Amino acid sequence: MRETTVAVYYQIYRDLKEQIESGGYSEKLPTEEQLCSDFKVSRSTLRRALDELKRELIIESRRGSGTYVCSRKREESIVSLTGFTEEALRDGKKATSRVIANTIVSPPEAITALFDIPSGAMVVCLKRVRYLDNEPYAIEEAFLNPAVDIRVLGVVKKNMSRDSLYTFLKNDLGILLNYAQETIEVCQMSREQARLLRLAEGALAIMRERFTYTDKDLCIEVVRSIYRGDRYELRVTRRIQ
Repeated sequence: MRETTVAVYYQIYRDLKEQIESGGYSEKLPTEEQLCSDFKVSRSTLRRALDELKRELIIESRRGSGTYVCSRKREESIVSLTGFTEEALRDGKKATSRVIANTIVSPPEAITALFDIPSGAMVVCLKRVRYLDNEPYAIEEAFLNPAVDIRVLGVVKKNMSRDSLYTFLKNDLGILLNYAQETIEVCQMSREQARLLRLAEGALAIMRERFTYTDKDLCIEVVRSIYRGDRYELRVTRRIQ
C-alpha cells in the first residue's frame, strides 16, 4: 500500500468501506490475517480501520465466527405521508407483521382529546411488530378514530398481519389523508420492546409519534412506533423557499 499523508489505517478504512458499498464484500470479510497480508500492514493498524467501520455499524464481529457486513439501514423519508408497507415496496423489500392486538378499546384521555370524542367513546387499537424480509424492524401501536368514519371499525376484521392500514383507509374506505405531524426522539428499549425486536434490554431505538389528519382536518390516527436504532435511519430533504 502506498504511503500518503493520510493515515494508513484511514486508507484501509476507506478502501474497505468502498468495497462493502460496491458489493465487493456482501456478507463476510476475510480474516484479519488475510487483510493484513492484502494491505501489508500490522494487525494493530488493521484493527483501527475495522474499529471505525464497527463504530459506523458497517461491520460487526461475531464471537468465534468472524467479521460480517451489517444489514443496511432502511431509510425513510419523512416529507411524504406513506406507511410502512408502501415504504418497503418502494425499497424492493417484503413487509409483514405480527399482530399483537387488533381490537376496540377505551382510549387514554390524551387520545380522547386528540380525536375530540366523548369520554367513554371507543376506538380501534392496532398493535403490530413490523418485519422487513423476516427481520423485526419496529413495533407500532396505532389508535384509529371511528368518529371520522364508522367503517374504520372494520380494521378489526382485516388480516393486519399482511394488509396495509393506509391502503385500507385510502383505497377501501376512500378516506383522504392530508397531512401528519410527528415527533421523533431517541430512547432506550424496555425489556418487552427489546424482546419483540430480538435485541438486548436498553438498546437504543428511534421513537416516533405520528398524528394523521384527513382533508377535513380531523385526526384519524395516532401511532407510536419504536424502531431499531441499528437498522433504521430517517432522511430529510430541505428545499430553499
